[in-house]
Amino acid sequence: MKKIILLLMLSAAVFSCKNSEEKNVEETTTENLENTENLKAYKGDFIDSNGALVLMGTNFIYGVKKDVLSEDLSKQVAKVKKNDFDMVGVIVRGVVSKNTDSDSEWEEVITIKEIMRVNDTPSEVDIKLEETAKKK
Repeated sequence: MKKIILLLMLSAAVFSCKNSEEKNVEETTTENLENTENLKAYKGDFIDSNGALVLMGTNFIYGVKKDVLSEDLSKQVAKVKKNDFDMVGVIVRGVVSKNTDSDSEWEEVITIKEIMRVNDTPSEVDIKLEETAKKK
C-alpha cells in the first residue's frame, strides 16, 4: 500500500503545476570526464522508501540501481530527511540505461558513478497528502 501511495505522490509531483519548473530540479548539461566514459550530471530529488530508490527531476524519473554508491547516497539522504516520504535534492553523475532487472518496474535506471552534492534540507512538497482515519 505504501508503494502505491509513493508512486501516486511521485506521479502527482511530476504532472503537477508548472511552478515546479521554476525550482532548481532539472537535468544539467553533459560534462565530459578525463576518462573514456561520458557521464551526465543529473540534478533532482532522491527518495529511498522501503528499498525503492528513485531519482526524480523535471523531465525524468529513474529507478536507481542498487550498488555501493546508491547505498552511500541513501545513508547521506537518511541523515537529512525528517520522515520516510521526504525527498532530498541531490546532484549525481551516472549512466542511464534500459532496465534489464525483472524485479524492478522502471523502464530506465540510473547507475550512479559519483555523488556530487546532497542538500542539507528536504525538498519542499508540491502536494501534501494527509491520511484520515476510516469511520466504522
